[in-house]
Amino acid sequence: MIDLSLAQIAEIVGGRLADVSAEEAAALRVTGTVEFDSRAVGPGSLFLALPGARSDGHDFAAAAVDAGAVGVLAARPVGVPAVVVDPVAAEDGAAGVLEHDTDGSGAAVLAALAKLAAAVATELTAGGLTIIGITGSSGKTSTKDLIAAVLAPLGEVIAPPGSFNNELGHPWTVLRATADTDFLVLEMSARHRGNIAALARIARPSIAAVLNVGTAHLGEFGSREAIAETKSELPQSVPASGVVILNADDSVVAKMAEVTEARVVRVGRSASDRIDVWADDVRLDELARPEFTLHTAEGQIGVSLSVHGDHQVSNALCAAAVALECGATLEQIADALANAGPVSRQRMAVTTRGDGVTIINDAYNANPDSMSAGLKALAWMGREGRTWAVLGEMGELGEDSITEHDRIGRLAVRLDVSRLVVVGTGRPMSAMLNGAVMEGSWGSEATPVADADAALELLRAELQPGDVVLVKASNAAGLGVVADALIAEDGA
Repeated sequence: MIDLSLAQIAEIVGGRLADVSAEEAAALRVTGTVEFDSRAVGPGSLFLALPGARSDGHDFAAAAVDAGAVGVLAARPVGVPAVVVDPVAAEDGAAGVLEHDTDGSGAAVLAALAKLAAAVATELTAGGLTIIGITGSSGKTSTKDLIAAVLAPLGEVIAPPGSFNNELGHPWTVLRATADTDFLVLEMSARHRGNIAALARIARPSIAAVLNVGTAHLGEFGSREAIAETKSELPQSVPASGVVILNADDSVVAKMAEVTEARVVRVGRSASDRIDVWADDVRLDELARPEFTLHTAEGQIGVSLSVHGDHQVSNALCAAAVALECGATLEQIADALANAGPVSRQRMAVTTRGDGVTIINDAYNANPDSMSAGLKALAWMGREGRTWAVLGEMGELGEDSITEHDRIGRLAVRLDVSRLVVVGTGRPMSAMLNGAVMEGSWGSEATPVADADAALELLRAELQPGDVVLVKASNAAGLGVVADALIAEDGA
């Protein structure tokens, strides 16, 4: 974060000082990071006191200061230097972050955090910082990682780890930026209308990319149209002097050109008069890593990706378009993409053990679109041997949950997956199993198991050298432990 005194922070967020005099607060300067985990605090940090599932951050304030924090952003005095903000009612958008906030203290701290991040972003933007925003129903994290990679040759890049894309992770990421940061890459998610607009107000992007509009969080929004309206809040937030990058292969995304005043750059998988950056001659290697020819107004160049799955081509096109707007050459883009492997955990991470078993760990998140992409990658990688799809529940699909799980079960059969392991006992997983059985009249090829432990036991007993295993579900299903265990138990 930029250098600010505790007194300046109190003024920015509208808080009051506690357990510190005005003179002392003016001398106490935050020169380090802003942290909500007291274990991550270092010299010069600012600690955020937030309620959690097992404990309240206010109880760790003294320990944070002992560890080097200059002070605490809190909702009540904590016995050490603090900026205190009054408890407020949580907005709908923060419900997922503040599920343990029973008294409004967490909402108050998050609101103050947003104000602080907005002030810092405004100052850094005036100093030349370029802010890039990304949204979409799927692929945000992978594309964020690719964008960070292609911008790295051009200057210092700050991007969130994993999927830090909500009311806590977004401002937390903004506050990682300093006067030395050239590019701030922000991933923006939503559970309600207005969420993305609120995030964009904290740090207004001059470049925005919209990847796709699918059915992730359909249960929250109610319809794909409502999801599209929410995603369109990002291009609407970009000023007329900025750039909006749209995936024209998604017709709903392409229409977002109508709602922005910014210049529009379209990317796609085929050439046309309306496409500015496109790919052709797409092919996959034995591990489903795409190769293609990248076409732009500046020329064309061959690209070989280190990430897995045909769907990564669209993500790479968006990353290339962002890099071009920031001044990268085609050679820099191609080199960066060639060396940009999976960064965020449990997202299409491919490991081949010594015994030849290949594990595709994509267990962090799942929705119908990403599940389909994962299954297609599995089918390609295992086309000469046995394939296993170890699948858990896709969350937040609402009334469409049964239909979508049934569809994924049927897709596994159509892609000729050798074995489907359906993990979980609820109605959605029963629908997935039933879909597979009805599509292919399967018997032992589709196996229901109660939980991750049972899935792991089955795999340990039956995996053979050369098998390819996809492990995928929404994070709440906890299937990451299956992939981690299989990788750790190298069969060499």
